[in-house]
Amino acid sequence: MRTPNTTGGTRTRRRLGSIALVVTLAIQAAGQVATPALADTSPVTASQLVPVPANMEAVPGETFVVGPTTRIVGAEETRAVADALAATMRASTGYPLPVSAAAPQPGDIALSLTDAADAADLGDEGYRLDVSSTGIRIEARRPAGLFYGMHTLRQLLPPWIDSPTVRPGPWTVSGVRITDTPRYAYRGMMLDIARHFQPPAVVKRVIDQASAYKLNVLHLHVSDDQGFRIAINGRPELTTIGGQFSINNDPGGFWTQAEYVDVVNYAAARFMTVIPEVDSPGHTNAIVMSYAGPEANPVLPDVNCTRNNPPQWNLTGAVGYSALCPESPNTWAILTDIVNQLSAMTPGPYYHLGGDEVPTSTLSSARYVSFVDQEAQIVKAQNKVVMGWAEISQANFGQPDSPAAVAQFWNNGNPAGSGGDTARRAVQKGMKVVMSPANHTYLDMQQFVGSPLGLSWAGRLDVSQFYNWSGTSSDPATYIPARTTGGVTLPAVTDADILGVEAALWSETLRTVDDIGFQMFPRLPATAEIGWSPQVHPDRNLASFVSRVAGHGLRWQLQGQNFYPSPQVPWGIDVAAPSRAVDVRTVAGEIASVSAPGAMLEQVSATVDWGDGTSSPATLSGTAGTNKTANGIYSATGSHTYGRNGVYQATITATRPTGTATAGFTVVVDTCTATVTGTHPGPLVVGAGVTCLAPGATVSGPVTVRTGGSLIATGASIQGPVSAAGATLVELIGGSVSGPVSLTGTTGEIEVEGVRISGPLTVTGANVAAAPVLAGNTVNGPLSCAGNTPAPVNNGQPNTVRGPATGQCKGL
Repeated sequence: MRTPNTTGGTRTRRRLGSIALVVTLAIQAAGQVATPALADTSPVTASQLVPVPANMEAVPGETFVVGPTTRIVGAEETRAVADALAATMRASTGYPLPVSAAAPQPGDIALSLTDAADAADLGDEGYRLDVSSTGIRIEARRPAGLFYGMHTLRQLLPPWIDSPTVRPGPWTVSGVRITDTPRYAYRGMMLDIARHFQPPAVVKRVIDQASAYKLNVLHLHVSDDQGFRIAINGRPELTTIGGQFSINNDPGGFWTQAEYVDVVNYAAARFMTVIPEVDSPGHTNAIVMSYAGPEANPVLPDVNCTRNNPPQWNLTGAVGYSALCPESPNTWAILTDIVNQLSAMTPGPYYHLGGDEVPTSTLSSARYVSFVDQEAQIVKAQNKVVMGWAEISQANFGQPDSPAAVAQFWNNGNPAGSGGDTARRAVQKGMKVVMSPANHTYLDMQQFVGSPLGLSWAGRLDVSQFYNWSGTSSDPATYIPARTTGGVTLPAVTDADILGVEAALWSETLRTVDDIGFQMFPRLPATAEIGWSPQVHPDRNLASFVSRVAGHGLRWQLQGQNFYPSPQVPWGIDVAAPSRAVDVRTVAGEIASVSAPGAMLEQVSATVDWGDGTSSPATLSGTAGTNKTANGIYSATGSHTYGRNGVYQATITATRPTGTATAGFTVVVDTCTATVTGTHPGPLVVGAGVTCLAPGATVSGPVTVRTGGSLIATGASIQGPVSAAGATLVELIGGSVSGPVSLTGTTGEIEVEGVRISGPLTVTGANVAAAPVLAGNTVNGPLSCAGNTPAPVNNGQPNTVRGPATGQCKGL
């Protein structure tokens, strides 16, 4: 990130006295693919938000800066969301960000719940987010809305906010007003833990990632031919026998009921509803095998309606061969236990009974319908809504005694032809529909020819196929039109019929959490946007989406989240350079971190202009990408020795074939007479010599600089006023001052940049070689300057002033 003391590397400065060698690295620009370089601290707009908000209005001239004194405030009912926001931001900013139930004050991030009449349109998941220079406000009717507003705020902050380690900032958010509500109530992801077993920790990671893009349903496929994954009391054989394998004879496993409940609760805390699915009557070979063969006790041969008699394990990806027998009382005893126990552990309204891929050669149509009808009544008895793959629309739903039901449409055939008929039949019977067409939402499909992950029976699906369902349309409501066949007109599937959308991730080829991530991103955010954002919106199109999601590559790298660097996404290049202080003339080691998603190491180069007329290439190193992993963030290292004391404006320029990023950093060569690190209790008085406040240092009291003294504070927190009279040099770069700043009669140099000042800033009587620089500050009070030679400048970085700007500072 850029630290605010860099002004393009064009200003040459002289120092008087003895100063520290302070190296402050700062991003100046992050180039985007095929576009000019953009400053990483440039305003974040809808062009960087996914899903795109329903309504967003920029507020010119307003910028909020998160600083060391920022609090997150809200009543007790907002505490969980406030704690989550604080935890995310503390790691990267290094700020304490206390969570408080106190009334909001200027400089706070405030969360609130409201039942006001003017908030009624927000529903249960909508929110308002307002950003001004005095604070950030997120308002919602329900905690889910606050949670989604929090994630929008996270995306409005620079992407380095997702770093697990401290970065230098500044952490700026441009003024904006957002009112946002979802289009669909159901926005889901299905995860198959049956074909390949996954432990709860992996599923929790999926929940974290999916909920961050405002998905609110986790559909867990917990049983299939290859394995049964949740313990059922009284039926240990379902997991001890049925859970011992995964596909291709990979290791199996299962969850205890306590682990399942823990995952359900974890999801609920992130406003995701878990829907369990035990597929039936087909995809049930693991259940059948639990009651067959030498290990089984009891042996129940009457449940077996597979094509194999006796049954046998089939750990391939074959489908359509297995079934439970609808005539067997044991079938219904087993399924009743499963449905009842999973329903009791799952507070959400749905139970998914599967119902897909049962050919008539395995069960006749009549036997299939009988099976679904009977299981639907078991689900109804648990006060759950029946959910199943769209084949269940063959059953007798829509009758007076039939339960409410949802059909999940997954067919990849022509939706205008017979490929859409299962959904049309569902609508005809009064069922709601969840849209999951395989050729547009199946995350297990390969993304490129030769991929070691995924299948291709529904096509090779990149971002464009996920976003555009029909030609250039991404709208589910027009995907399945009405169709007349045999003289009968089947209805269209309209918005009124659609409950929502779901992306499905089957796990035949996915063994690890990295495999899962590679298939999820960047395609899952496309489904999330289709589910959340309004049907009509200027940014609701593929070109806008890929431009916006490109900025998320850096976020995923920082999170350690694997993804596919699709060539359809214009990935950029970005640079972060940490602030540091050293006391020798040689700068050595890591200069910057370089993010270039999808670029091989040999495609990225970097050069350092050291600011003294010399330059040299930086050395780049890092983890390269493979055909199933994205590359990591690269490290740029370099070394340079300065010949004499002075102040140097250096730059590092990183380049990939499609973009460039330039970072500026200041090198001040000499020796501090005193350096403050950590926390300095009480007042600090600076007499002769140079006192340096290292990045992250805190002074818990006022700072006074006396005649002949010098102060350099880079990224420090001063919890009191700063006053200097007759100082040789005053440099405040980044950080914050909790009170006024008054600089009088300075003789050497003044530089105040990117500082959050809780009071007036006054500069008078300076007689210095170079114009005082007052740039990019947030001043909660007047800005006044008089009698300075030369007059102060802002180097093109206006200050945000909550009061009049007068004298020589008028217009700064």
